[in-house]
Amino acid sequence: MALTGRAALVAALGSLPVGILAPSWAGVLAVNVPLSLAILCDYALAAPVRSLQFTRSGDTSVRLGDTASVQLTVTNPSGRRLRAHLRDAWPPSSWTSENEQTSSRHRFVLDAGERRRLTTFLRPSRRGYRQADRVTVRSLGPLGLAARQGYHRVPWTVRVLPPFTSRKHLPSRLARLRELDGRTSVLTRGEGTEFDSLRAYVPGDDTRSIDWRATARQSGVAVRTWRPERDRHILVVLDTGRTSAGRVGDVPRLDAAMDATLLLTALATRAGDRVHLIAYDRRVRAQVQGRTAAGDVLSTLVGTLATLEPELVETDARGLATAAMTNAPGGSLIVLLTGLDAAPVEDGLLPVLPQLTRRHTVLVAAVADPHVEGMAQARGTVDAVYEAAAGTQTQAQRRRTADQLRRHGVTVVDASPETLAPALADAYLALKAAGRL
Repeated sequence: MALTGRAALVAALGSLPVGILAPSWAGVLAVNVPLSLAILCDYALAAPVRSLQFTRSGDTSVRLGDTASVQLTVTNPSGRRLRAHLRDAWPPSSWTSENEQTSSRHRFVLDAGERRRLTTFLRPSRRGYRQADRVTVRSLGPLGLAARQGYHRVPWTVRVLPPFTSRKHLPSRLARLRELDGRTSVLTRGEGTEFDSLRAYVPGDDTRSIDWRATARQSGVAVRTWRPERDRHILVVLDTGRTSAGRVGDVPRLDAAMDATLLLTALATRAGDRVHLIAYDRRVRAQVQGRTAAGDVLSTLVGTLATLEPELVETDARGLATAAMTNAPGGSLIVLLTGLDAAPVEDGLLPVLPQLTRRHTVLVAAVADPHVEGMAQARGTVDAVYEAAAGTQTQAQRRRTADQLRRHGVTVVDASPETLAPALADAYLALKAAGRL
């Protein structure tokens, strides 16, 4: 039996020494005996907790940063009125702030045989699966002096997906893709390797595109137009080693890489290409094989990335490159989302790059820290000068590493978390336009 705050206060006052509240033991008994009887009666009249029935409904998935609603239906099969305080418990990461107190706690009155639907709003702060814990109910008596308390297990799981904040850049990139593919009326047609059609020569056209046979059959000069090749293979390799766990601003590097992967996948599948994925540090952590339907591969990719977390181990760069060569069909675009730290690149990646670039087009994308740029521009104090020296040295090292990769024919994208996704999409479109993909 649980005493409420009101009953506990009265009981405490009644148990004080006789000289304070009552002139004799008779006064003490006059207070405590009726109070005890009232508490026992109140407890006996409280609705039972064990017989309550619960069912759940609501959202089963939500994007990180959005709100999910989960309904809990409570049925009171007993013949007593239920005056309840209820807490629907979930893991702490199911909320981004202190709104757990107002979202998961409910007070209500339920008559005998009635049911009530309660809604708990979740706003998860991490990706992955969030599973409901116990439902704790405190059933108060009519006087509010005593209560019954117990809990029930009512399972429910909400899958928290990556937020895909870069989808706002998709319309503009799709418009550029349509220009490359020759589906809009523009002067510059695609520069891929698949012949599309003939049109009249326009000043500025590449003279190598002139079709002399077609020109001989008509009065004007005709040029060939091209469209980017379709059904190409793109292998995205996510580095899930310890450096991917580092936060740049408020975003972990791995989450920024995931967002860039989703935008690239949405764009490439619309272009008719097939996107594959492997996540690797010292072994393959996740893998997705490309499919023909754009919606299928994107939804599969989102579901796979939802539970992917960084591993606190040093990435085996040579093994990562080997896994890329093993999983990429010939002539693929291999996108390595990894760091530009000098040691792993020079010791692990550079020795195997000739094998990669011989058969594939390679693109390396890395998350840059804007704070380093701010450090490099700091001035005014001794500490600021030291920060500027450290920031400048870090930037120079990254540029040197990127130049080494470019000398091996690798396209390098080094951008902040907010600009990585559109920069990677632009690099993909540039490769399409250049006929390298």
